[in-house]
Amino acid sequence: MKHITLILCALLLSLTSFAQMTYDTDFTQTKVMKLSGKTTLKAGHLVFDGNDHLTMNYTDPKGEYFIVEGNLVKMNMNGTKTTLDAEKMNKVKLQRATLLNCLSGNWEQAAADNEAELIIKEENGMRNVLIQTKGKVSKSGYSSVELTYRLSDGMLTKMILDEAIGIKNIYELK
Repeated sequence: MKHITLILCALLLSLTSFAQMTYDTDFTQTKVMKLSGKTTLKAGHLVFDGNDHLTMNYTDPKGEYFIVEGNLVKMNMNGTKTTLDAEKMNKVKLQRATLLNCLSGNWEQAAADNEAELIIKEENGMRNVLIQTKGKVSKSGYSSVELTYRLSDGMLTKMILDEAIGIKNIYELK
């Protein structure tokens, strides 16, 4: 009976550690343009409420931001401010959902939304999740998403978004 209780407790802890995550942390972003090999480094602060509110304020370059508020996606990148309604644009809706699901630890939904294969490996105290798109990827989608979570607390430490258009964004959370 003690063994069953211990196993159930361990399972419960494992499930809750990957439940809805919230973040208030610094991050770095490395953007790689595959064709040219050009690399851009950025840094900032990320706040995520575990649902549908995400704020990424960049400190380098200062003044840039990426914000998800419900269905709205607001950006200031390279001095260009944009507000998009994800409900009116399927491309934005999918990218928004993928990002929020990956941050909250709901990689199964992210894989389903992207009609992708899900590969999960655990090693060295980390859970590595690969969401690999099957077949042809639309220009607006991700060909793959790689996620690294700490097993100890379920926190996302690294996210690699590989866009079909040849841009790879690597986010490292502190």
